[in-house]
Amino acid sequence: MGISSHTESSQEVNTNLKKPKKYRVIMHNDHYSTWEFVIDVLKRVFHKNEDEAISITNSVHNKGSGICGIYSNEIAVMKIQQVHSMAKANGFPLKCTIEEE
Repeated sequence: MGISSHTESSQEVNTNLKKPKKYRVIMHNDHYSTWEFVIDVLKRVFHKNEDEAISITNSVHNKGSGICGIYSNEIAVMKIQQVHSMAKANGFPLKCTIEEE
């Protein structure tokens, strides 16, 4: 009976767990970062293939922003830091922001 009671408690706890929130990483158009640089960032930081990188870059260019990916908060923040670090090192003002899904 002690085991059954423990199992029920574990099941109750599990049903109360919530999925962690997810966050979109949004890249913004800046009119200065080169097409090649943006493609490179999307491939290296977000692990996009050539077609995906081109599609996102087109969205950034034509619509002003594009979604690079959806991640946990910690991963999204890390990826944004990587983008900003690469942009700074290459003299570009490329920016990404985070948005709750």
